[in-house]
Amino acid sequence: MPDKMADKDVSQDDPKDFAATLDRLETLVAQLESGELTLEASLSAFERGVRLTRDAQHRLDSAELQVQALLEQGDGSLQSVPFESREPDHER
Repeated sequence: MPDKMADKDVSQDDPKDFAATLDRLETLVAQLESGELTLEASLSAFERGVRLTRDAQHRLDSAELQVQALLEQGDGSLQSVPFESREPDHER
């Protein structure tokens, strides 16, 4: 018999911050992998996961824009620093 609590978890409100969004995605994945959800609940969980993934990507994009704004130089020019490489360039 499907767990009614698992079905209820699928419809919780969207998280308000990035870490909570990731936690919610992990919970959804665990529920889907458990095999205890009904087909309808599984589809709902999958759709919710897609929405949460898009929300997380939007939050990352916004954070990147904020970082770029913080790196803007006093003269208005933008110093672009890739996220992958934070180490100083020793070849200059």
